[in-house]
Amino acid sequence: MSTAQQSQPSRTSLPSDTKPAPTLSFLEGKWVKGPTSIPVLDKYTGEVFAEVSEPSKEQAAQAVRTLRQAVNVGAPPPHARAAALRKCAELLDKNRKRFIEHMVAEAGFTIADATGEVNRGMVTLMVSAEEATRVVGEQVCFASSPGQHNRLGFTIRVPLGIICAITPFNSPLNTVVHKVAPSLAGGNAVILKPAGFTPLTAALLVELLLEAGIPPAFLSLVQGRGSVIGNVLLNNQDIDFYAFTGSTEVGTVLQQAAGLRKTQLELGSIASTIVCDDADLERALPKIANASFRKAGQVCTSIQRLYVQEGVVDQVLEGLKREISLMPAGDPQDPKTKVGPMISEFAAKRAELWLRAAVQDGARLACGGQRSRSVLQPAIVLDAKPGMQVLDQEIFAPAMCLIPFTTLEEAIRGANDQPYGLAAGIFTRDINKAVQAATALRFGAIHINETSSSRADAMPFGGVKASGHGMEGPKYTIREVTEERLVTITP
Repeated sequence: MSTAQQSQPSRTSLPSDTKPAPTLSFLEGKWVKGPTSIPVLDKYTGEVFAEVSEPSKEQAAQAVRTLRQAVNVGAPPPHARAAALRKCAELLDKNRKRFIEHMVAEAGFTIADATGEVNRGMVTLMVSAEEATRVVGEQVCFASSPGQHNRLGFTIRVPLGIICAITPFNSPLNTVVHKVAPSLAGGNAVILKPAGFTPLTAALLVELLLEAGIPPAFLSLVQGRGSVIGNVLLNNQDIDFYAFTGSTEVGTVLQQAAGLRKTQLELGSIASTIVCDDADLERALPKIANASFRKAGQVCTSIQRLYVQEGVVDQVLEGLKREISLMPAGDPQDPKTKVGPMISEFAAKRAELWLRAAVQDGARLACGGQRSRSVLQPAIVLDAKPGMQVLDQEIFAPAMCLIPFTTLEEAIRGANDQPYGLAAGIFTRDINKAVQAATALRFGAIHINETSSSRADAMPFGGVKASGHGMEGPKYTIREVTEERLVTITP
């Protein structure tokens, strides 16, 4: 494996009229400048192209107090919340060029990946708008209790209060929408802390939500470092709920700080996909390549372990090499680029070192693995063994391990043999194998004839084991951020 570290090719930066000014936090119904400035880097060139203003601890604390006052007054009615979210979807469509330009720069997304974020964000906003008018409970039956059969009972769902959304760099728009929009739809106030790597997209979204009609008193944006502002939010006892996507290590700290308060945590993952020897490979291979390497493999459901039945290993490997040859890695502003840079050169170096260590310990690289600053060429690892980081730890990079198997039971055992359980996929034409996998794989989602990375934004999405708990998906998130209250009537 080559470890050459060439200079990154120069290219034109963002046009001057689209470069963001210093980005403020939105606190207490206004845009506020804090005492600290944090640089934002272009993930391909490594150059500073913007900065954000981090508020003081007191400014952040005051923002929470202001949200509490709004919650005590009460949210707008459901139809008004729905109308604002629909309007925000329309504004997102009109402003897609701004969002795409900023995600290409601050997240390193290819134009295709950034466009996908915008399209999915619009869907998530529209579904959240629909669900805003469906926040209902259910009727309770008293007929089974002697002497209680004349009573009436039903549940209602009421907002929890203040939702703190802490979001990741690898989905700087749609994951933010998945946390913010259903929380607002359910009648809550929201304080948003986006990833320090990708703060600008979240700021643009907040601008649109306010323009669409979300009351300023119900929405705050705090920019800055997780080690500073994040800790302020974790220690604030007036926050009612935390929605977090990130590492299992940070999620564990958050859960300990939350105590008895509710949380929704989407954490680490080593996603697996199984290819049986009866699979439709023409259908499966493009999906597998895309699921493994889009967003430079920095997706919690990106395929890290690909289990392939022995009879089709050669076909799958050659087919994936062909697919990778159609996925050039490099400058995300180039429309031909399919795999952009990783979030930092440090992250790319870490992944490269893991690949190098695996090769030194007996693994083989079928292709890829070369690094040029923050760009890592898509890699397929063969002969990975237990104990290797590329197999047993979340690599979060454009790299997968191809693992042959003889029986489906063997593949299922291998996929389950890890601390995480977010998503898995299986390709097979045999309904018996599909049912066996669905019942035996211990993951939050098992996709038949799709990869582990398959997702529709209306579906429930969440993990088990060290991958966290709670569900995303607007309908399901609203359940998380509202509490069910029982009402009975005795005639």
